[in-house]
Amino acid sequence: MGDIVKKVLVIGAGRSATSLIKYLLKNAERFEWEITVCDQDFELAQNKINGHPRAKALQFDINDEHARRSQIKSASIVISMLPAHMHIDVAKECIENKIPMVTASYVSPEMKALDGLAKESGIILMNEVGVDPGIDHMSAMKLIDTARSQGAELKIFESFTGGLLARESEKDNPWKYKFTWNPRNVVLAGAGGAVKFKQEGKYKYIPYHQLFRRTEVIEINGNGRFEGYANRDSLKYRSAYGLEEIPTIYRGTLRRPGFCRAWDVFVKLGMTDDSYRLENSEQMTYREFTNTFLAFNPTDSVELKLMHYLGIPQDSDIMDKIVWSGLFSDKKVGVPNATPAMILEKILKDVWTLNEDERDMIVMYHKLGYIVDGHKKMIESSMIVEGDNNEDTAMAKTVGLPVGIATKQILTGEIKLKGVQIPIKKEIYDSMLSELSDYGIRFVEKEIPYQGY
Repeated sequence: MGDIVKKVLVIGAGRSATSLIKYLLKNAERFEWEITVCDQDFELAQNKINGHPRAKALQFDINDEHARRSQIKSASIVISMLPAHMHIDVAKECIENKIPMVTASYVSPEMKALDGLAKESGIILMNEVGVDPGIDHMSAMKLIDTARSQGAELKIFESFTGGLLARESEKDNPWKYKFTWNPRNVVLAGAGGAVKFKQEGKYKYIPYHQLFRRTEVIEINGNGRFEGYANRDSLKYRSAYGLEEIPTIYRGTLRRPGFCRAWDVFVKLGMTDDSYRLENSEQMTYREFTNTFLAFNPTDSVELKLMHYLGIPQDSDIMDKIVWSGLFSDKKVGVPNATPAMILEKILKDVWTLNEDERDMIVMYHKLGYIVDGHKKMIESSMIVEGDNNEDTAMAKTVGLPVGIATKQILTGEIKLKGVQIPIKKEIYDSMLSELSDYGIRFVEKEIPYQGY
């Protein structure tokens, strides 16, 4: 492939970087890459490169400006797998040194503001190239562009993604769910403002306290039933997708049926609130934490008070989920000066962390309705990806592989775009979706009866 060695710098070796690093190592010889994996946890970084001759591990504190600058300056491309708020300093230094950068995170306003500088520097800052955001963009745009190429008038676009458990790992778990990505994001999903979308030409809003009661049930490609609830802002990608005039646009998250009604208990109690701190939270038990949100009664148990307060029958499967979650346990919280959301995250981590013998599953589903040559058509496109184990997860695959492929495309010159980009252009998504299918990440499309006005 040539004798110019390209230096790939990966910052962050956490769970979602597993498949990414394996992809880079697999292709290192062929493309003449030298890979440096940096993390605060040196042992973790070392384990991820697994003694590969073209890779090295480095203990790395992202807040050490000198070390960060030194590593970025000597790289050919930088992959940031850091938490989203840490990307900006990395991006600025990439611009300064004319080095392209790839990340799976959403484009923040601060990142968007760097577009002009990145173009002046002649580099790309590729964002939103994971699963959601990422594969959802690519697969949606393929559907949309294909319909447009037929002269279609687009009427309905719906898109759902869920990080769930593989079927056999759902057993004995009444929620049929465990954390497969950032637990804090799961706990705070939908909080902080009304959810908005558009339906049959009308703008619709769902306040947070009603979000988990407004769901729809979807059957997906022989994998059973799922329920979907709306994402915070379904209108966000109208201009990016070229759907400014579409009458119906809705983006949502998938769970197994029954999840949302039980999660609504946490919302109604106030356990997902992250705006204030609880006194003496470190010494509280999980049971005392739950009781904090309930009225005083000298005789009724915490369980009885919760059921009375929210009108939950004792034999309800909602109560089964709440009890299984550990809300009535005498275990200590052990988190000082914590918000309710921080404590709920701690409680759920106890029961929602993948065991060694458990596997996760990513489900993605699009529905596109349009009129072409006077006929109404609706296409359903779905993807199911299962993890291999609790380390090589479906989440790690669907986040890490697109990041790896985008890195390769930039280094080989296949992607020539500059500035702040997301993968919505055909020159990016066509070959990326093709390569992802080689790894079992592929979509099944079928025409279904038109649903809508």
